Order: sequence, then structure tokens, then C-alpha cells
Amino acid sequence: MSSSGQKSKVSSERVSALLAVSTVIFALRKDEQTGDLASVWLPLVRRIREPYEGCWALPGGPLHLDESLAFAAARTLHDTTGLTPSYLEQLYAFGDVTRSGVPAEAPQTDGQRVVSIVYWALVRSDEAALASVSENVRWFPADDLPTLAFDHNLIVEYALWRLRTKMEYSRIAHAFLGETFTLAQLREVHEAVLGRALDPANFRRTIEGSGAVVATDQYLTGTRHRPPRLYRYDDAVDLADQGPLPRQQHPFERRREL
Repeated sequence: MSSSGQKSKVSSERVSALLAVSTVIFALRKDEQTGDLASVWLPLVRRIREPYEGCWALPGGPLHLDESLAFAAARTLHDTTGLTPSYLEQLYAFGDVTRSGVPAEAPQTDGQRVVSIVYWALVRSDEAALASVSENVRWFPADDLPTLAFDHNLIVEYALWRLRTKMEYSRIAHAFLGETFTLAQLREVHEAVLGRALDPANFRRTIEGSGAVVATDQYLTGTRHRPPRLYRYDDAVDLADQGPLPRQQHPFERRREL
């Protein structure tokens, strides 16, 4: 084949894809109807156009040329839910050729492939309560989701697995708590995320032996029994180890400084 023929073949094929950013945001919430103990929930948005019109999906949108991936994730999340999470981490890139769920000749996509860079975020329960909720934005329990648009069920499943795995070895639980907390409150976070009860004595020994938390001189007031001591996480250590990667600035911090 001549060089001109090769160029013609390449130009007739699609060699690029649309790049989008989506975010899975987790919070611990109680079921208001059943009164069940706190568990992991996440906000979803209802799609208002094809494909998958009327289906629930993760907050997200296209990546703008003048913004970083993390900023795009934070922006789309804030635009749809009003939330500004303190913890935001890149999860995975999802780009299966069939993930759009529509045939290549569909006019609404022009057969373009969409690759999603997915982030996951964590917020405290009091912050989650301030989220914008409407007919098209609603909270769902992470372990009991409806059928979502695209491959978003798989994305949530993977994000939940990552959260539970990190709960076992990192300080990620801090993102669900205030600056100070009791060991009982910390244990409740672990139990809610892991979905099982933990022995209080064993949990205390594990946490105190890890060096992850520091005892303060403060105590929780207003309790019926002896006031429990308040702890805080060691600020010298990040919530999650980033390895050789530089410590990331919060995507909205630069905007606050300007």
C-alpha cells in the first residue's frame, strides 16, 4: 500500500476519544425511614438526555482544556450537588470500547468513544446533609443501588472496594470525622464502612498501637457516663500514602487564594 493510501486509511478512522471526569462521593448516613445504623451512601444524578435518559448516574461531565483533572472532578461535583469534599483522590480510568451503551452509528454520540477519569471523594455526615437534593439529585445506599447508566455500577463497586481496603491500613477514616473524636466514634466509622461489628477492646489496642492517633487533653462532654477522651489524627501523616507522587493541593485551594 502506498504512503498516501496509508494516510487516507488513518484519517478515516477515529483515533481519539472524548475525555470525561466523574466522581464517586461517599458519606456515612442513617436511613431516615428505617432508622438503621449509619452506612455508606452516595449522591447520584438523574440523566435528562440520551443515552440512558431517566437513569441514575454519577456526577460528572467533560474535561475543559484549561483545567486539571482534579479540578474538573471537584467542579462537576460541586455544580451538581453543592459539595466541596476535603478528600479527593483519582480512582481509575474507565474506557472500555462498549461502555457508552449505544451503537457506534448513534447520532447523539457520532460513534465517539468516551473515556472517564474517575475520582472518589469523602465527606462528613454534617457536610453531606448540606448537599443539594432535588428530583434529579438523590442519595442512595452504596450496597443497594438501582441499575445505573453506562458502567457506573461497576465504578461504584470498585470505589467501595477501594474505600474498604484502605480503611484497613490507612488513615482514611479521618475524612468522615471532625478534628477530634473518641475511639468509639472512630470504631463506628470503621464498622459502618466495613459492614461488620468490631470488638471494642481489640480495636482500641490496634489503633493505639498504630500511632495513627494522638490523645488530647480534652474529653467529650454531655455523656451519661465517664467522659471519654478525645483523640486526633497525627497531622504529620497524610490520610493516604501517595508514594513518590507529590502531595496534591486541594483543587479549589488555588481559587480561594486568588
